[in-house]
Amino acid sequence: MKLLFIEDDDLLAESLAESLKDNGYRVDLATSLSVARSLMATEHYELAILDLGLPDGSGLDVLKKWRKDGQDLPVLILTARDTWADKIVGLESGADDYLTKPFHEGELLARLKALLRRRSGSMSQELSINGVSLDEANQCVSIDGNSWQPLTGTEFRLLRYFMHHPDRVHSKEKLIDQLYALDQDAAAPNLVEVYIGRLRRHLGKSIIQTRRGQGYVFASH
Repeated sequence: MKLLFIEDDDLLAESLAESLKDNGYRVDLATSLSVARSLMATEHYELAILDLGLPDGSGLDVLKKWRKDGQDLPVLILTARDTWADKIVGLESGADDYLTKPFHEGELLARLKALLRRRSGSMSQELSINGVSLDEANQCVSIDGNSWQPLTGTEFRLLRYFMHHPDRVHSKEKLIDQLYALDQDAAAPNLVEVYIGRLRRHLGKSIIQTRRGQGYVFASH
């Protein structure tokens, strides 16, 4: 799960980004609207966390532009603007949720998970597809109701992305993009093959299918 975090407070941005990474998310940081626009034009994100008071304008402006352009990714506004009128404006401008500063990280993480579950069409904290159950809170997997098996951080991120997007062809490049943030060293494409192999040892060989010359598909049935 790759998130875009738009925040000009460096201390808050770095602290929260680390917490998000510890919880299995990949995070790209943007400290201004111009950087956010550039990233949105070139990267694919599952969700955006958006501050409103930015050095080169209001976060509401970029939010309205995204919605006008048909961008439907979930957006959580994270701001110090805490009046009921501010909340109404933010939600009516296209935000999916609104959280005011100061905030508790646990609440923010719970709201993010709820938005992502809603987007994937699942309201359970466990994803279950084709006999595969993924416990997102504990980062472990169960096959056909058998015992839970722990996953490494990368295995978990990869499987969660597949299960949120079943029956779609995902290229190696797209999977690397979801697994690694922009500020990390570039990963070799064969790393995807390594982690696909590890997941197949957990799931069996038929769940994640190879499409030669295209990528991989998580089969929902």
